Amino acid sequence: MTADHIPPADQPRAEARRAQILEAAVACFRAHGFHGASIAQISKTAGMSAGHIYHYFENKEAIIAAIVERDLERLLTLSAEMRSARDVLEAMIERAAEGVRDNLDPESAGLKLEIVAEASRNPRMAEIVRNADKLCAASLAETLRTMRRNCGHHDDEAEIAGLTEVLAAMFGGLLVRSVRNPGLDQDMVTRMFQRVIRFLVTETLSPAAEKPVH
Repeated sequence: MTADHIPPADQPRAEARRAQILEAAVACFRAHGFHGASIAQISKTAGMSAGHIYHYFENKEAIIAAIVERDLERLLTLSAEMRSARDVLEAMIERAAEGVRDNLDPESAGLKLEIVAEASRNPRMAEIVRNADKLCAASLAETLRTMRRNCGHHDDEAEIAGLTEVLAAMFGGLLVRSVRNPGLDQDMVTRMFQRVIRFLVTETLSPAAEKPVH
């Protein structure tokens, strides 16, 4: 069953059911991995029948797609909130602490790494993950473009794209670090990230732009 087939009066209940299923699936994927978690396990954790789950999600891939979409919506909302702030740069630096904390959280990191691992061998999952990444990167690029202009810089699209990838790699890399070094100093990492963000946003990106005009 999709949202298009649910009567408007039943939408709130349906959304609550979907959220219940997603939370149960997240718990199962974290504990058993994508392939180790079955619909039967998810249904037991959610406290509903497997048939009921299939009313909302066709299969496990559809559940993962909904989890990815939920995370994407949160990130897009975050970007929009930063762009609407009086000082966009300071808003991003402040919210960097939240990004570091979320990506170093063992449970959150484990789930995201499981999704990425599945995407590396499952074409459908790869499509879901890459489409979400494109939308997230576009929103981040818009935020960075706004901040750079506020700092007096006028960058071309290649420079903004490169800056976007660097920041995405920084935060994405924390997922792996959370596994390899679970005891790292989160406060120290947050301070370093904030310093790097400030530098990347405020400094000149193109060496050619630093040369004096004769």
